Amino acid sequence: MFELRGLIDTIWGWIAGLLADIGLSAGLVQLIGYAIIAAVLFGVIALVVLFLVWWERKVSAKMQDRLGPMRVGWHGIIQTIADAMKLLQKEDITPKNIDFPIHFWAPVITFVAAFMVYVTVPFGKGLIVADLNVGVLYIIAITTFTVIGLLMAGWGSNNKYALLGGFRSAAQVVSYEVPLTLSLLGVIMISQTLSLGTIVGQQDGFFKWYVWRQPLGFVIFWIAATAECNRTPFDLPEADSELVAGFVTEYSGMKFAMFFLAEFLNMFTASVVAVTLFFGGWMSPFGPDFGPSWLWFFAKTFFFVFVLMWFRWTYPRLRVDQLMGFAWKVLLPLAFLNILLTGLGIYIFD
Repeated sequence: MFELRGLIDTIWGWIAGLLADIGLSAGLVQLIGYAIIAAVLFGVIALVVLFLVWWERKVSAKMQDRLGPMRVGWHGIIQTIADAMKLLQKEDITPKNIDFPIHFWAPVITFVAAFMVYVTVPFGKGLIVADLNVGVLYIIAITTFTVIGLLMAGWGSNNKYALLGGFRSAAQVVSYEVPLTLSLLGVIMISQTLSLGTIVGQQDGFFKWYVWRQPLGFVIFWIAATAECNRTPFDLPEADSELVAGFVTEYSGMKFAMFFLAEFLNMFTASVVAVTLFFGGWMSPFGPDFGPSWLWFFAKTFFFVFVLMWFRWTYPRLRVDQLMGFAWKVLLPLAFLNILLTGLGIYIFD
């Protein structure tokens, strides 16, 4: 079966040969290779995010019995590109009396942190930039930078609504980070590794997917990941009915777009981690060699993205006290229970 990895290796071999022929050193050729990989990865992720923005508009329209964007391209498919061009041309309005460095770097940190996750994600068979032996730990660590960006945006804006949104975001992400991390320990205990590539390789069959051995862990992870993405019913940091727009109140133009794109990218990231750790990653349910591996990976991931969109247009927003209480009083005890049950199962059956 044709795999994308073979084509990539062929193209890179040709490019590396050309670079070597003009006298570049091996180290410089490798550096150029990393730059090309980063550019390609950024292009793919950017296209995915643009598609998700359009897709959410269409999904919400269907759920509300309306059409959504229809005019710009087929079914409004180019509407998101038109919106991006509009945001690029909008004036970057900077309020007075802000903390300029913090205000400026907040959207950059938020977006870059969301993008850096994909360095260690296996998109298909052999399609991974770096299969780190601490891949799970890397993802948990790098996604934490998102809350730093949101807190910086709230603090640097010199606006009470933005500040409240930033504080809400910090409290929410820190609270739900604990059960989310604990929910992944079950998979780590079973697989005995932190490498995402190795974890996917161990799920080479439908009934070997870890979701069957970690159903409670997956439920905890999915709820906590929804809160980490600031998605309904946990979208308290930018609650428009209370905080105008929360931490993005004082942002416009491309800076606002970076926060907006990071939110959709985090939604895709949550789905990617769920697929990789619990649903076999790029493995087909019919066997590891049934169809292109990258196609199965994206099909599973987009399904979970659709579930997150479904949540947004179905559930009402929680109150702040309900949000925090659910994390500490419900999810955290369940996460510890899942660890105990996993350890007991390994002791008895393995």
